[in-house]
Amino acid sequence: MTQEKQTEKKVWIDGKLFNIEDAKVSVFDHGLLYGDGVFEGIRSYSGRIFEFQAHIDRLYTSARVIRLEIPMTPESLKDAVKLTCKTNGIVDGYIRLVVTRGVGSLGISPFGCKTASVIIIADSIKLYPQELYEKGMKVISASTIRNHPQAIPPQVKSLNYLNNVLAKIEAIDSNVLEAIMYNSQGYVAEATGDNVFIIKNGTIYTPPIQAGALDGITRAVIMKIARENGIEAIEKNLTRFDLYTADEFFLTGTGAEVIGIIDMDGRKIGSGQPGPITLMLREKFFKYAHNSGE
Repeated sequence: MTQEKQTEKKVWIDGKLFNIEDAKVSVFDHGLLYGDGVFEGIRSYSGRIFEFQAHIDRLYTSARVIRLEIPMTPESLKDAVKLTCKTNGIVDGYIRLVVTRGVGSLGISPFGCKTASVIIIADSIKLYPQELYEKGMKVISASTIRNHPQAIPPQVKSLNYLNNVLAKIEAIDSNVLEAIMYNSQGYVAEATGDNVFIIKNGTIYTPPIQAGALDGITRAVIMKIARENGIEAIEKNLTRFDLYTADEFFLTGTGAEVIGIIDMDGRKIGSGQPGPITLMLREKFFKYAHNSGE
């Protein structure tokens, strides 16, 4: 994409659409100063916004937990997202919906921030190369553990992603694109940006939310699709041993969608190729995604 075309895109900030070069936030915004805010990553397929209501519900729930008041009704926010997508010509793309605490002082207290700020970005995304979806991806175990749920509930999709960023650095340093994170008890939590699934003897297992996993929207859809196709999907605490010895292993997420894992910490997973259940779920996910939404 040329720079000229790139500048034609618009970003929605607090009720107005701005050219990208003019889309700015204050240096006193608590989202910048402290990672104080919440966000959603949302996909658009075939011109329809995927699981839109579920994403909006999760955003408002996250905001309520951190005592952040979103200065718009859910319906008006949905209208703003649709307008931003239409303005940018998004058919198959990605939406980043961000709510920061807003402008305040340099102090840590959030109560000096008068009004939260809402930002909507609609653009394209390609998280992983197509080859990895076809041949599978390698991962490592991160030494950085997942934030303790008493520090911040894993259900809150907050702007403070430093925990995940540090684990992502470990992955990149090891020449892979993802790392599996564990909680303080040693159980699997999630990857740096995706939910974890394994398949053993025809049954699907995924860590419970209480283990430190985000309550992923794509995660829920995959579990629904699996059950509709006669495959049992169970939430269960998983260990590193469970991942090493899985018949199949895959990750799910808004950006990642469904991607098979073929190697973890130098150990081959299953046959060393994305397994049949993983491939079936990926295919059915795409059919579901392109035929649903708002």
